This record gives sequence, structure tokens and C-alpha cells, in this order.
Amino acid sequence: MPKAIVFDIGGVLIGLNMVRCIEAFRSGLGFERITQLLDPYHQKGIYGELEGGRLSEQHFKDLVIAESRPGTKPEDVEWAMGELLDNKMDPRSVQAVKNLAEKYPLYLLTNNNPISIRLCHGIFKDNGIDPETVFKEEFVSSDLKMLKPDPEFYKYVIRKIGLEPQEILFIDDNKANVDGARALGIDARQYIPGTDLGLILSDC
Repeated sequence: MPKAIVFDIGGVLIGLNMVRCIEAFRSGLGFERITQLLDPYHQKGIYGELEGGRLSEQHFKDLVIAESRPGTKPEDVEWAMGELLDNKMDPRSVQAVKNLAEKYPLYLLTNNNPISIRLCHGIFKDNGIDPETVFKEEFVSSDLKMLKPDPEFYKYVIRKIGLEPQEILFIDDNKANVDGARALGIDARQYIPGTDLGLILSDC
């Protein structure tokens, strides 16, 4: 039995829609280069630099606007980025998180950026999960300037949680991230998007 559970966000708790996001950037903003940047697991180029904390939110928006249709505004960029995230969470996942929060300290570990993490907080709240009370702490790549599956990211999380690696259960949809966590002794499990999250947590 774990003593703490750590969740990835995108692809695990909140669904991702790559097609819709690409369409928003290309048709909505006229930003054609999005196909070179967007990836289900590890964003590339300026998007990756934003998630790695090497590029500020404002600088990222400025770079996107510079390549977009005249008249594009910062809020348009936020809208297009938000199109990656499904606003409606799987009710099974919501219930699983609520049930687990009564028994375990829950954490978030995510390759993410300041814009998207704000949107994720809103989605959680809209689906009945208050992130400030349900999750003990969140580890966000852009804040910490580390990206999964960097071993230093996992080591930092282990130290902050204060448990032995094998006492931590980590759920992620990316095999590379799962393998990286397992290499440090964490009980990491790969979630298949769209399946019942409760099944992978059935022994908790």
C-alpha cells in the first residue's frame, strides 16, 4: 500500500485534444508552426522552453503573436492553448480522486506551463475538485525548471514528499516518465487515456 499518490495532469486527470488545439492555433490565430511544437508528452521549441521554465509567459505570447495573424492578442493565445484541455473530466476519475483524498496525501507532478496550469485549476474546480484542498502540493515543471523524466525532478519530489520512493505511487500516461520514475524506485504505473482510472488504483 502506498503512503502517498502522485498524479500527472494532462492525459491522466484531464483529457488532451491535440487536433482541436492545432486547429485553434492555425485557423484561429494563423499560427502555422504549432504542428512543430505540440506533442502529447514533451512539447518542443518555444512551447517546450515555456514548460521548462526557460521562457516567460509574456515572451512566449509575444513570439506566438509575432507569427500570427495581425490583431492577435495575448488572450487569443491563452484561448488556443486552452483548446488542448478537455473541460469535462471523466466522472470516474473525479470520484476516484475524491475517494483517495480521504485516505492519502495526493500530489500533482506535471510538465506544464503558467498558462495551462491556471486553466487546469479552473477545470478541476468546475468538475468539483478544489485543487488547493485535494492536493497537498503540485510540482510544476515551469516553476521548478525541470522536466520529466529528468531524474533530478523525481529526486526533488521524493525529498519534498519525505517518503521512501517505494512508498510513493505515481500515475502517468507517458511510458518514458513511468520508466524514469521506476528507475528511482518509485511505484510508477502507466495510465491509458480514456480508461477507468480507478482500475489502476484498485489496490489502494
